[in-house]
Amino acid sequence: MLKKSLLGLLAALVSLALVLLANTYLKESKQIEVQAVQHTEIDGLAAAERLAAAVRLRTVSYDGKPNLAAAEFLKLHKHLQDAFPLVHRTLKRELVGGYSLLYTWQGRDPQAKPFMLMAHQDVVPIAEGTEKNWSVDPFAGTIKDGYIWGRGSWDDKGNLLSMLEAIETLLAQGFRPRQTIYIAAGHDEEVGGSRGAKEIAALLAARSVQLDFVMDEGTLITEGVLKGLDKPVALIGVAEKGIMTLSLSTHDGPGHASMPPRETAIGLLSAALARLEQNPMPAAIGGVAAEMFDTLAPEMRGVQRVLLSNLWLFGPLVKRELEKTKSSNAFTRTTSALTVIHAGNKVNVVPAHAEAFVNVRMLPGDTQDEVIEHTHAVIDNPSVQVSRQGMVSEASPISGTQSDSYHLINSTIREVFPGTIVAPGLMVAATDSRHMLPIADHIYRFSPVRATESDLSRFHGTNERISIENYTEMIAFYHRLITSASQRATQ
Repeated sequence: MLKKSLLGLLAALVSLALVLLANTYLKESKQIEVQAVQHTEIDGLAAAERLAAAVRLRTVSYDGKPNLAAAEFLKLHKHLQDAFPLVHRTLKRELVGGYSLLYTWQGRDPQAKPFMLMAHQDVVPIAEGTEKNWSVDPFAGTIKDGYIWGRGSWDDKGNLLSMLEAIETLLAQGFRPRQTIYIAAGHDEEVGGSRGAKEIAALLAARSVQLDFVMDEGTLITEGVLKGLDKPVALIGVAEKGIMTLSLSTHDGPGHASMPPRETAIGLLSAALARLEQNPMPAAIGGVAAEMFDTLAPEMRGVQRVLLSNLWLFGPLVKRELEKTKSSNAFTRTTSALTVIHAGNKVNVVPAHAEAFVNVRMLPGDTQDEVIEHTHAVIDNPSVQVSRQGMVSEASPISGTQSDSYHLINSTIREVFPGTIVAPGLMVAATDSRHMLPIADHIYRFSPVRATESDLSRFHGTNERISIENYTEMIAFYHRLITSASQRATQ
């Protein structure tokens, strides 16, 4: 009997091993086979100088101060007109919402569905007290060591100007697109886009414009970030997380600090925040994450290939590993970040009121109401009030990977960045593209920016920069994308 049991166990283990090996090594690559293209000739240094000049303009967005940088936006508009004369002679240019730009490049085929490329003009401020940590003045537009340095060089003036560089070059070559192309450049993306991209979407909707696809800033080309994969990886954001800010507040009677109550407003709020931080919403490998891993698995090596090819068995193990780093944790769950807290104004007075703000980024499939329900359940204290504050939007729908537009972006990446592995991904931050949902069949989020693990902290951080070599690749990417889109069959 024991012998039969051991033989049965051995047979089961052998069967399991065969299934694991079959799933691992019989899974075919999903990478598109393309030929690397010859980049159009680009004067990289001259293009870098034009980007650097744009970086010098302090088009900073501040919450609650919509017109603070008005003069700087007007200077940027003048710079764009001077730097790209063919664009401004050929394309229709409109100001929307005061300082946002909408360019229309009329196509030669009125039956072809138009598409839109998006970027934004505004930048985030330098975090207070960190100016001294920059290697260069963040608004000097310095070109040094093969890089263009400064706030906006990456996010997102690099995208905007590389688009215009590509179009200027195409116009000089006598090119005219088959379908109409819109270039939308909002001026308030960093504070929600309600006066820029949202107004542009409303304007185009009023004109009955329906877009084939939209491509906005988003996920990147990372190098050395994913374990088990030596090649660069480009993730195309097929969806983006929703965004919501919650206010958590407590109230009590004020009093002298020498006679404190058993429970104070600060103590109650602190306990609630600690419970919320210690009990996040559950993580899962599904939806976009599952498709991403399914696409990447055949390109992996070693144990990572086995694990990702057999998530049906190793899913819990992979999930635990993903939860260990903030970047990978962000695409497996709805996250809550404790960002602002207000309480008290004198050291010897117990305050009557304490309030904290929690920034929530919702995974597709999770809703605002579910997040609030989870928050109440975790806090489990009716003395803590929970309410929505400011900008709120649900997670976006998922744009499919079988569409012609996804294939176009995918193949363009592979052509311009040879050897790069392409997969669908999730954009964990909010972009202006969400305002285009009513007028677009598909929305994708991708920036042709190369980044290593150490570069990721430069995003909204210190020493933001883009290499001149990468910037010329960005121009080449948009040049190829536009020409390839025009070669597709009529919609």
